[in-house]
Amino acid sequence: MTKSRIAAVDVGNDALKGNYGKLENELYIPNVIAPDLEERPVIGIEELDDKEILENIHIRIHSPALSENNLIYRVGSLATKTTNSQELDQGSSKSEEDQTLIMLLTSLALDAVSASDFEEKNGVIDANYTLGTGLPLREVKEGKDVAYRSHLLSSVHQIEFLVTPKYQGKKVNIKFDEVKVYPEGFAAYVNLIMDNDLKVINKDIIDKQILIQDIGGLSTDIAVIRNRNVDDDKAQGFNLGVSESLEQIREEIRTKHGVELDSRRDVVDIITRKNDRNHIMVKGSRTNVHDITDHILLELAKKEYRYLRNVWAKNSQSEICYFVGGGSAVLKDYIKALNNKLDGYNIEFFEDENESIWMMANAYYKLITDFVQKSSPQVVEKEKKTTKSK
Repeated sequence: MTKSRIAAVDVGNDALKGNYGKLENELYIPNVIAPDLEERPVIGIEELDDKEILENIHIRIHSPALSENNLIYRVGSLATKTTNSQELDQGSSKSEEDQTLIMLLTSLALDAVSASDFEEKNGVIDANYTLGTGLPLREVKEGKDVAYRSHLLSSVHQIEFLVTPKYQGKKVNIKFDEVKVYPEGFAAYVNLIMDNDLKVINKDIIDKQILIQDIGGLSTDIAVIRNRNVDDDKAQGFNLGVSESLEQIREEIRTKHGVELDSRRDVVDIITRKNDRNHIMVKGSRTNVHDITDHILLELAKKEYRYLRNVWAKNSQSEICYFVGGGSAVLKDYIKALNNKLDGYNIEFFEDENESIWMMANAYYKLITDFVQKSSPQVVEKEKKTTKSK
């Protein structure tokens, strides 16, 4: 029987975050793709293998699950350098976009070519995965998780690496033994109460009624947790995230300063980095763009705060709201200021922005690991002993 490797993948609207095999095996890839040609020009092609792999992902993808099949793409950072790069648009459903599958399958192929779990024959790797992933609450409530899971399970998906360092010419056939699609709000809750060894922590909140507001790129989900489960009737999803505001900032910077930023990822970096936050280089001079970022993000924060107020009013016995997701990291200071000025709700952010950004991927890893342990406890126990003996 072919070994099945655990993967936990959060295809976020800003970036893909994934854990493969072990929690510490991570991949972070900007969620940007660009259609491309097979022969990609590279300066210094003879030194291709010396280049950074994640900066030069160039693939052909074949999957019956895609609406447009057998096409060639630049993926991640490489895609941001083109004029035809694609990012997910406001109003799109993650489960129905080819881009979601392209990012997911590319990340698994990158893991498969470097993992020791799979054999390679004549440049072809057959890789089996047990996948934990998730979708916004809104899409799960609409039942879109069923078709998404079915598309993944029903096909063999092939990724061929083209002009990519170290992996050029290699093909990966990906098959899923199991796919679990979790609602993102519940996943965030699991991450709050469970440590990496699947033991319960934060016992003081486990039986409380709490809210979790997950602000993403294209959507906002507010999960109402009571009796250790998401209350499906009370949970709400909103078609608003930070992506549109990031595009506004990008456009205003272009108009006012004549600076063309490659992608939303560049905007996120400008407004969240530790040093020189809200500064860009204009003709070689360090320039403050706080006036642009401030008014746009404050308007978005007001909308997000309105969502919080409305949901809390309908769930008045909630004790705390946790803000998670990449959008929360961007809006944290604005929402805190509004809350101090207005209602004074009991809210909490994760001071470690990295923890908030990786929360979903880590939660999926815990959930899929728990599923595998309960399905095949003897296999997991054997793997644990093998790991300890190394």
